[in-house]
Amino acid sequence: MEWLSDPNAWVALLTLTALEIVLGIDNIIFISILVGRLPEAQRNSARRLGLMLAMGSRIALLATLSWIMQLTAPLFSAFGQEISGRDIILIGGGLFLLWKSVHEIHHSLEMPGPDDHKTTKVASYASVLAQIAVIDIVFSLDSVITAVGLADQLSVMVIAIVVSVGVMMVAARPIGEFVDANPTIKMLALSFLVLVGVTLVAEGFDTHVPKGYIYFAMAFSIVVELINIRLRKRHEAIRLNKDAP
Repeated sequence: MEWLSDPNAWVALLTLTALEIVLGIDNIIFISILVGRLPEAQRNSARRLGLMLAMGSRIALLATLSWIMQLTAPLFSAFGQEISGRDIILIGGGLFLLWKSVHEIHHSLEMPGPDDHKTTKVASYASVLAQIAVIDIVFSLDSVITAVGLADQLSVMVIAIVVSVGVMMVAARPIGEFVDANPTIKMLALSFLVLVGVTLVAEGFDTHVPKGYIYFAMAFSIVVELINIRLRKRHEAIRLNKDAP
């Protein structure tokens, strides 16, 4: 714990915690959408377990830093490009996220039959946790690589991850409830996940996409949609007042 007296370590801790929270936004969105398909009584526990899995996978990867560093070593070449273990994880995770996002969009646009909804609820809990666990590994890889680049002490990295997950646990429920209550926001969130999936695949093929552009596009789209929601509610209130006797 010698870093406690080092100002640079505290700066790294604060910076890393903030970045971990930002990098966890897409994870919260993914968890919120998956959990939204569960019965109301199961959502909180699935949300908490999902975030605990995210924290566990990040800390587990931090504990194997030497293995993480080896993932950047080329394993083979394809189409004139060297492919490493990290590339395979990013490409596989990106393709999984693309498939899952498109599947959820299709599910949202579909009109379920009377028996479909009930069957989905009963079968979903284990599959939801399994899907969260898979995508957590992909998001954790990005998070851990960021942590290694910003901090030197393992304890600083672990504290930043634990604090960021704690913040995400507080924010996950209101975000999930807001997404469920506003179908347009859910569709926008799924579009974000498609964008993140494409970005992961591009990163896997060594095409760097600046994260700032993605987060700006997400923030701008959310602000515009929030304004639209507010305007729709205002117009609805005006219409109800006109129709009132």
